[in-house]
Amino acid sequence: MDPNTFPTKGNLILAKNSLALSRQGFELMDKKRNILIREMMELIDQAKDIQSQIDQTFRTAYAALQKANMEIGIAFVQQIAYTVPVENSIRIKTRSVMGTEIPLVEYDAKSNVPTYAYYSTKMSLDQAKAAFEKVKELSIRLSMIENAAIRLAANIKKTQKRANALKNITIPRYEALTKEIQNALEEKEREEFTRLKVIKKMKLGSS
Repeated sequence: MDPNTFPTKGNLILAKNSLALSRQGFELMDKKRNILIREMMELIDQAKDIQSQIDQTFRTAYAALQKANMEIGIAFVQQIAYTVPVENSIRIKTRSVMGTEIPLVEYDAKSNVPTYAYYSTKMSLDQAKAAFEKVKELSIRLSMIENAAIRLAANIKKTQKRANALKNITIPRYEALTKEIQNALEEKEREEFTRLKVIKKMKLGSS
């Protein structure tokens, strides 16, 4: 038998303290869960908005590219495309939201300098380049937001599990233990009181 369940005043104090800590822990877990959910909902709204921008920008980019293909020729556009360097300026940092590491993606927008001479092309190619660069920027932001939302969702699930354990297991257990010890102590006090009354009555009777 667990010594902490013996009906003593010390164990009653321990049980009450554990119950108070468990309730406080549940409140903190519940607040954390609500903050994480609110953060995730904001990210979902941002992701929808960015996805809409990407769809629109892609349409603009392909329309401009199609026009450039017609104006300066598909072969020349392909030749220029091969000169575009691979993006290698992306950097990933993190920030913490209630213990969840959220990625922050950065990249050097200044690296998007043209790799072709303006005099040998048409404005349609410049428009296509600008639109595709915007798609790249939006895609980087979208990947950051979606990754953050996935991490938040995992933390929300873990936090909810802990809150449920406190609410449905730990708190009821300490409530029951506190009540059990209190009842045992009260019964013990009643028995002691009755015993003292009997002793007092016996002493009065013998005097």
